[in-house]
Amino acid sequence: MGKTTGFLEYIRKDEAHRPPQKRVHDWEEFRLPLPDEYRAQQGGRCMNCGVPYCQAGIIYEGKPFGCPLHNLIPEWNDMIYAGNRAHALSRLLKTNNFPEFTGRVCPAPCERACICGIYGSPVTVRDNELCVIEEAFANKSMKRRRPPQWSGKKVAVIGSGPAGLAAADQLNHRGHSVTVIEKEDRPGGLLTFGIPNMKLPKSIVKRRVELMTDEGVSFVCGVDAAEPQTAQRLLREYDAVILCCGAGKPRPLGLDTEGVSGVYFGTEYLRAAVQRHQFGQSPAVPTTEGRDVVIIGTGDTASDCLATALREGASSVTQLVRRPESDYLQNGQLPMDYAHEEALAVTGHDPRRFGVQVRELVKDENGNLTGVVTTEGDTLPCQLLIGATGFAGCREDVCAAFGVEANKTVTTAEGSFAASVEKVFAAGDMRRGQSLVVWAIAEGRAVAAEVDEYLTGYTNLVRTI
Repeated sequence: MGKTTGFLEYIRKDEAHRPPQKRVHDWEEFRLPLPDEYRAQQGGRCMNCGVPYCQAGIIYEGKPFGCPLHNLIPEWNDMIYAGNRAHALSRLLKTNNFPEFTGRVCPAPCERACICGIYGSPVTVRDNELCVIEEAFANKSMKRRRPPQWSGKKVAVIGSGPAGLAAADQLNHRGHSVTVIEKEDRPGGLLTFGIPNMKLPKSIVKRRVELMTDEGVSFVCGVDAAEPQTAQRLLREYDAVILCCGAGKPRPLGLDTEGVSGVYFGTEYLRAAVQRHQFGQSPAVPTTEGRDVVIIGTGDTASDCLATALREGASSVTQLVRRPESDYLQNGQLPMDYAHEEALAVTGHDPRRFGVQVRELVKDENGNLTGVVTTEGDTLPCQLLIGATGFAGCREDVCAAFGVEANKTVTTAEGSFAASVEKVFAAGDMRRGQSLVVWAIAEGRAVAAEVDEYLTGYTNLVRTI
């Protein structure tokens, strides 16, 4: 324990954010790192609990409680306070393949489990984690780690999201030849196309992919494993196949959209925005510039759509939330994430309307969306409707191509990642359903351990789930 009375002497200090009225005009990251002096104090707030619930990694009362990676949080907090960032890095990388991702996009279930937060504020675990990994990349401490020898076994990982990358990273370090197959034109999956740049810069994803490539992982993009011939070829040529294609099938909006243009799902819109603004492409999904936008849903995807629409120059943005406002109050206050702060700064009001949904769509004679009628009876101007209401499961075509049993997600035996077809495994959202990036990484690490044992008869990889 770095400082016995640290939790009594130091108050929580979060990373600062760039002013919302300025950051909405660009796509740069909005976080500002703390000076080292204050970061050390934040590490010193850790209580080094006898039972560190921050590492629990369980589902408690239906919610994730503690880190599913079982990160050694008290250990690297201690090292942050002591100024030993190298040791902090070694402890961090022991359990987490990609702290630069979780340090930016994880909702930090570890902090909800922090004992320090019972009577005060929890330790800034996520910010501390991000500080350690980013300093390591900055000072060249992150060096390639190639296995001393190769096993001669070949593994194909289908999908390059967090689960696929974690599985590939683990198996590569065990000496297996790993090829990651990605249907998009560049790797990263959700990390690249599902999260906007100001929240997770694409340069950060590229940096990690380049490091993995240098360590021996092969990435093949523009190949859709849902094609039966491709799937059968992969089954013939590889000793094991891991399906990590996510659960990106959108949940239906329940609206009559036939003959109406201007209705899209949140993932479609975010993907198009990344293609347009970060990669200079011209996707079919239009920009929100000059349009009245209505977003259905709450959660991270809806917030990311809101923040993206503001940056694209939407004329107006309204977010419709199904449940009443009282369901979201914390200590009598309505919490605001980064996107709502930006909307308030730009428009002067909170864009959310609670307890309201879309009842029907209004279109012109050409089928173009012009407005939406709400369940409260009023009509909102709307030329672009974005549905961010969650996901209904994984792609059936991938499951059919490999012949695996599936019901919304790939069917696996209890406690196992093996699918119904020999040498085929599944992990991440494709197996567990829509979840967090940190759970996807945990799944990727766990399936890697099972595949390693399948290939060699034993494994020294640790399964956290």
